[in-house]
Order: sequence, then structure tokens, then C-alpha cells
Amino acid sequence: MERLLWCFLVLISFSSVSGQTDLYKKAFVFPKESGNSYVSLKTQLKEPLKAFTVCLHFYTELASTRSYSIFSYATKQQPNEILIFWSKGKGYTFGVRGKEVLFQSPGNTEAPTHICASWESASGIAELWVDGKPRVRKSLEKGASLGTDASIILGQEQDAFAGGFDRNQCLVGDIGDVNMWDFVLSPEEINTVYVGGTLSPNVLNWQALNYEAKGEVFVKPQLW
Repeated sequence: MERLLWCFLVLISFSSVSGQTDLYKKAFVFPKESGNSYVSLKTQLKEPLKAFTVCLHFYTELASTRSYSIFSYATKQQPNEILIFWSKGKGYTFGVRGKEVLFQSPGNTEAPTHICASWESASGIAELWVDGKPRVRKSLEKGASLGTDASIILGQEQDAFAGGFDRNQCLVGDIGDVNMWDFVLSPEEINTVYVGGTLSPNVLNWQALNYEAKGEVFVKPQLW
């Protein structure tokens, strides 16, 4: 009887930090600066990525204080396979295969923010949409392809595969509605996502998310 109770408690503990979960109207909360609090997102890619779109909400007070990571996708060959990063005093840094472009921004307000970032290999065009509004398109790593052995991290920026974290680059705040597709969404589709619609994301799906949380991370109702 005691053994069964112990197994039940272990199962509850494990399910509280990992598993495939519908996180509709929920958010991951990173309440304080840390070098070891993060969320690892799980996905199974069968072929190298030739295009993608990532959309998400985030909410933080850090914009005028320091830089921070928004989305980090690493492989064993390249820690910055995909990087979405706020660079203090500059704007949004968007990286593919270790190369980066900057989408300038005068400042990120302390209101919840929605972003979509997309890229395609065929043209090398990178796009960034902030709160439903597009920034000027950029050229980035035309002809490249992205690896499938991915470590996808929220809350920290990877300088090595699934590690190499710097607490001065961590996110303090909330992040949610993280969805990813293996193609570039059209402007009409991005607007649908921005206003709360769903388009069956096929790489990461917030309503069927396989994740593991480490450190001091909480799942709470969204504030946006």
C-alpha cells in the first residue's frame, strides 16, 4: 500500500512539470531572474526545415533594462539555429543558422506583445510581425536548411545544445500561445493568429504541447 502511494505521488510530481497539455488561455511564468529556470519544448521533425513561422505572446518589464531571449532553437551543430531575441536599445534580433538580422524598434512597451517570425530558404526572406503589424522584410541565410535534432527552449538563450545559459539573458515575465509551423504563414493567416484564431500548427501546438519545465516556472492564467 505504501509503495502504491509513493508511485502515485511520483506520478503527480512528474505530470506537474511535463507532458502533452492543452495550455489554452495559460502562460508560462518566469517570476525572477535565474540561470536554471526554463521550459524545454518537444517536437519530432522528420525532415530539415526549409521554412517556418513562430508566433507567441510575451509580457515583461525588461525591455528598457537589458536584453533577453524570447525563443531559442538549437542543434548540436549550431546553438543559434533559430533565435528570437530582444536587444536593448536596438530592437528584435532574428537569427537563422547563426546569422542574424535586426528589426529596429524604438522600445518595447511593458504591455503584452504578440510576435510572429518567419523565414524561408528558397528566397532567404525573413519577416517579423509585432502586434499584427509587419516590419520591413530582410534577407537571411538563403538556401540554408535547419536541423531536426532540436532543443527548443523558452526562458533562456542557448550557447550550447540544451545549455550554456546566462542569467543576464533570461526572460523574466510571461510567455504563451507558442505555435510553430513548417511553412511561412501568409499575412492573412498571421492576422488570424493575432486575433486569436487557430491554424493547426504542425511543429509546436500550444493546445497540445509536449514540454518539460525546469526550475522556478509556473503555469498560470494568461494576463492578455
